[in-house]
Amino acid sequence: MNSFSTLSFLLLLVLPLLASCHEKQVYIVYFGGHNGEKALHEIEENHHSYLLSVKDNEEEAKSSLIYSYKHSINGFAALLTPHQASKLSELEEVVSVYKSEPRKYSLHTTRSWEFSGVEESVAPNSLNKDDLLLKARYGKDVIIGVLDSGLWPESKSFSDEGIGPIPKSWKGICQSGDAFNSSNCNKKIIGARYYIKGYEQYYGPLNSTLDYLSPRDKDGHGTHTSSTAGGKKVPNASAIGGFASGTASGGAPLARLAMYKVCWAIPREGKENGNTCFDEDMLAALDDAIADGVDVISISIGTKQPQPFDQDSIAIGALHAMKKNIVVSCSAGNSGPAPSTLSNTAPWIITVGASSVDRKFLSPIVLGNGKKFMGQTVTPYKLKKKMYPLVYAGEVINTNVTKDLAGQCLPGSLSPEKAKGKIVMCLRGNGTRVGKGGEVKRAGGIGYILGNSKANGAELAADAHLLPATAVDYKSGVQILNYISSTKSPVAYIVPAKTFLHAKPAPYMASFTSRGPSAVAPDILKPDITAPGLNILAAWSGGSSPTKLDIDNRVVEYNILSGTSMSCPHVGGAAALLKAIHPTWSSAAIRSALITSAELQNNVGEQITDASGKPADPFQFGGGHFRPSKAADPGLVYDASYQDYLLFLCASGVKDLDKSFKCPKKSHSPRDLNYPSLAIPNLNDTVTARRRLTNVGAPKSIYYASTKPPLGFSIEISPPVLSFNHVGSKRTFTITVKAHRDMMDRIPKDQYVFGWYSWNDGIHNVRSPIAVKLA
Repeated sequence: MNSFSTLSFLLLLVLPLLASCHEKQVYIVYFGGHNGEKALHEIEENHHSYLLSVKDNEEEAKSSLIYSYKHSINGFAALLTPHQASKLSELEEVVSVYKSEPRKYSLHTTRSWEFSGVEESVAPNSLNKDDLLLKARYGKDVIIGVLDSGLWPESKSFSDEGIGPIPKSWKGICQSGDAFNSSNCNKKIIGARYYIKGYEQYYGPLNSTLDYLSPRDKDGHGTHTSSTAGGKKVPNASAIGGFASGTASGGAPLARLAMYKVCWAIPREGKENGNTCFDEDMLAALDDAIADGVDVISISIGTKQPQPFDQDSIAIGALHAMKKNIVVSCSAGNSGPAPSTLSNTAPWIITVGASSVDRKFLSPIVLGNGKKFMGQTVTPYKLKKKMYPLVYAGEVINTNVTKDLAGQCLPGSLSPEKAKGKIVMCLRGNGTRVGKGGEVKRAGGIGYILGNSKANGAELAADAHLLPATAVDYKSGVQILNYISSTKSPVAYIVPAKTFLHAKPAPYMASFTSRGPSAVAPDILKPDITAPGLNILAAWSGGSSPTKLDIDNRVVEYNILSGTSMSCPHVGGAAALLKAIHPTWSSAAIRSALITSAELQNNVGEQITDASGKPADPFQFGGGHFRPSKAADPGLVYDASYQDYLLFLCASGVKDLDKSFKCPKKSHSPRDLNYPSLAIPNLNDTVTARRRLTNVGAPKSIYYASTKPPLGFSIEISPPVLSFNHVGSKRTFTITVKAHRDMMDRIPKDQYVFGWYSWNDGIHNVRSPIAVKLA
């Protein structure tokens, strides 16, 4: 046989095998919940039997199983062909079968707690007995589970000094692995696990230079979020260069932490571009977290595309957590300012947007014509005090760079011959902020100005760049570009940054925060709330650098980061404090307390705006900026049970998420879920929704309704007065929203308008936002 014939013969043998391997993908087969009747080994055997029904033999069935979910979630993840997945989906007992999509989920990449009214910098002996932290005993013995990229156990934020014994309710473990063993857990970090089977099924074995095969964090994100939620108080903490110096503290500094590492570095990509988190790994983590005994779960992870509830692993896992009365806080996403970009919109989740705090890191840029433009940065590097040549990046690019990317400072785009010794101005858009600075440094630039795009407006994220740098808003950027283009030899100087407190106005909404309306459930107003997510200081991994760039060899203990990833654990920490004060409250009651007590005004007494100063709305901030101290005493709450959420799902067309529950024949409206807000996406003339309030305030109280109707609509509350005779008593009312006929032609049909309705007893103001759009 000649060599060509031999090759052909081998290809005939190998190609079917390659096709078979390529055709198989990981699918999640979801059955709903467990009823507690079967032992763990019986559950796995049951899952194996389903695989055996579609596989050729027992060996193939066993080898294809990746996870068997055995605690609260009933289902499994397995390697299947589309045909095998389709066959399983036809079974009556199967709720849903969906494919694990690589890159579907990713991470949503201090002063913030003082600004939110949780005064952690006050000496303990000067605290008022009504102070939230004191009432909550600093979150003592509340357990916060975090799904993220791991943690750095040596951080001072995770010290267990002065913390009592591990709560007896805890059933979790400390899983050993690379550079991590049981001694890395303590009375603060009481649990640590990692989940990588889904990741490795797709990418192959983990590259040990990219990440630790253990709960240890080589990224920084998980260390940052977990210390934000429940880190200990650490005096004299600051970012590199001494910025944001002060006491770093989590929201619940005596809470316990359990890390569930589900997010991993992406092969052949820079860490600054983010991590990936697989469906099947997250479901396994959520199943374990529920069984381990966590009280709160914080998840700064989401999707770029909206996912239906029965194919959304976070929504499915969170519903099981809610059934066990666990509060789940999730990030809204960083895909703003476009509308309908939200992640994590299930009504049993607290969905958190991102806003600013009253702290800035001011670093002006001075031009040769004497004009000064205020910028922000936390780079520790400084220029000698003199003027330097200033260029626009598009003027110093290599010849192979296209015009549309000319000013973006993408890797390899700048010419060292043209950029050397100059301050280079780059524009936001493609690529990362820190990556652009890294490119300027590579090309020999002496400094870097980052100009905002129009979409970013006046929002400035402060970064620890690798060279002297500052970031300016859109209007300033345009003026600096005009100066460069109209001047023969433009020059500039970047003034070293300083930390300024009590900045006004604050908070304002970050332009990156994802917006409503919800594309999956438009009858639920999301996000629920906003919290600090812009330029937040928290603990960092010793295995990463402040920028995460390959060329950055710096190691820091604390770092400044922005994203809804940062705002989510703020609400997770607040939920832990509320759990400590009100251990019997449901997760819905805690979410209601946070939403209805939130603040609508900034620190100059005006409505919260976006980064450009335009009024923001509930599709950005939900109920408003969170106020944990007010949420501890909300007066009334909108409570909801597991069955209420199943009825909502029935009304939304998801009829079998729990096979043991049969949807009623009489159809409900999704808007009748007892939620602390109201969204009406297609109003024809009049809509009436029903709500139920539970008294958690004074035993005998009378509440009066008030409204601020959306423009062109009326709101009627019936009855307008509610009397409560004891704590726990419930009262029902209706909200009727009606379009004014004389204004219907003037109200844009494709545009939402917003309003409010409130209940007040003279002490508590229980406020709910409304969003309405004409059909």
